Amino acid sequence: MKEIARIAAKVNERMENIGARRLHTVMTTLLEEVMFELPDYPSKNIVFDGPAVRERLLRIVEDEDLRKYIL
Repeated sequence: MKEIARIAAKVNERMENIGARRLHTVMTTLLEEVMFELPDYPSKNIVFDGPAVRERLLRIVEDEDLRKYIL
């Protein structure tokens, strides 16, 4: 959760600060693929640690053009 909050705050600093709405958008982006595949997912538990969060969100956070449209 700390990494997710850190990324949301970082994007808020670099773009318009929209507060908790940014956190919601980051969470949606992080979980989008998992939610789509969830019916076929064999495990009942899904764990995102700091490295997994960074891996999924790094490209979006660093790419100015993608940030405009996704985050």
